[in-house]
Amino acid sequence: MSRTPRKRRSTHRVLSALALLTLTVGAVAACGGKDSAPEDAAPSSGTSSASPGAGRSGVSKLHMITNDGHRLAFHVTRGNGHTIVLDSGGGENSSQWKDLVPKLHADTGATVITYDRAGLGKSDVVPGPWKVESAVSDLKSGLEQLGVTDNVTLVSHSQAGEIANYFAKDNPTMLSGAVLVDANLPPFFTDEEIPRLVAASKPQVHAAKKAPGKPENRQLISTAEGFAPAHRAFHKVAWPDSVPATVIVSEKTPFDGSPVDAQRWRDAAASFAQDGPGRTLVTAKGSSHEVPKDRPDLVLKEIADMLATQR
Repeated sequence: MSRTPRKRRSTHRVLSALALLTLTVGAVAACGGKDSAPEDAAPSSGTSSASPGAGRSGVSKLHMITNDGHRLAFHVTRGNGHTIVLDSGGGENSSQWKDLVPKLHADTGATVITYDRAGLGKSDVVPGPWKVESAVSDLKSGLEQLGVTDNVTLVSHSQAGEIANYFAKDNPTMLSGAVLVDANLPPFFTDEEIPRLVAASKPQVHAAKKAPGKPENRQLISTAEGFAPAHRAFHKVAWPDSVPATVIVSEKTPFDGSPVDAQRWRDAAASFAQDGPGRTLVTAKGSSHEVPKDRPDLVLKEIADMLATQR
């Protein structure tokens, strides 16, 4: 691992074409889920009003939350004090974190929450293009209905970096810190890079439309709709100075086959880390874009370090 000082599965996965259409299908070569969900049975209908304190410590409990007419699955492992929210990469559901949750809970004693974004895992499908504003609303509503309104450390992988940036911008007082794990970041999505991503994704999007019912294909198709204007807007989003952030960048990046795009990915992470107080850049040596799988030790350490600065 190398770091700068703190300034205050599925098919090479629907991770590449959208490697940054959300980072959902492997690395973009030219330029560039699983559907299981853990633990207890969901309530048959309605919204759970239980707080993260409900249930036994160390045991994950499933809460079905309703927002804007659709239901979302939130998995809560009760702890004390801080709340850690783990947000999965594009095309992934909460099971991406299943091995990390018990270790994280044991190491930190915090409440740990994972969830399935719309259309993934146990959450309802929402037709139409993927909209980051809707994803932010789903996350915020779910946390509020669980009684979580502050002292949150948000851990976001890949596409979830977009949700994290908008969430932090709109709700800085809810966050005490963030760990951005090889995440989509605004500096990457320039006027030069966006057309490369769109062009590189076209073959995968075309193939996905032949089997649109598969969750990973549905994710790819919905993300491709309106991708360019959405990411031109994302490029302008500013992270609030009041929220400290650790930026983990993979050594291989999502663009292991494209030196130009891989360097732009690294440069974007470095630029983001240097652009405000309380930000740290960490390189996950030897890791692919799948840092939670390749380097869970590093992810655990950086989350624990972020929490330690808040105590």
